[in-house]
Amino acid sequence: MKPVRSLARAMLSGIFVVSGYRNFTSPGRLVPSAEPLTDRVAPLIQRVNPRLPTDTATLIRANAAVQVGAGLMFATGRLTRPAALVLAGTLVPVTLAGHPFWKNDDPLARTNNQIHFLKNIGLLGGLLLAAADTEGKPGLRWRTGHRIGHSRRSVGRAVRTARREARIAVRSAATARRIPG
Repeated sequence: MKPVRSLARAMLSGIFVVSGYRNFTSPGRLVPSAEPLTDRVAPLIQRVNPRLPTDTATLIRANAAVQVGAGLMFATGRLTRPAALVLAGTLVPVTLAGHPFWKNDDPLARTNNQIHFLKNIGLLGGLLLAAADTEGKPGLRWRTGHRIGHSRRSVGRAVRTARREARIAVRSAATARRIPG
């Protein structure tokens, strides 16, 4: 199953690496469509850290750099689950800013944006599946339940052993009282 996972990760991450590189090198073409979203996010960024840049081109470049880095990590199998979550997080603003089909009056543009919006939702679903994938290893929930069950069985055995030894000690004491001397 490892070759299938590796191939699927490379296929899924390809769009993020290529578009991230393209957006990093030329963010100007995305500025008009991203400005409405970045104008709403800029005050939040300023509240968190006033020294961080809030201009649209810089935010596009930052998102693109994160997509390239996380995409490469995901493709190479390094920290795949966190990388998938990071890619999912970068996909949300890209989808909302880049494909607002609900704002289009032209039916052709509306259909085109709707298709790209749904494509990105599909990518988001794939990334969420990848983030939840434990690669065949037991997940945290199973391991926790298994450890709890193991602990309960160990405690049960200890209780049975203690009762058995207590019964033996009581019998030994009763026998010792009956023996003269």
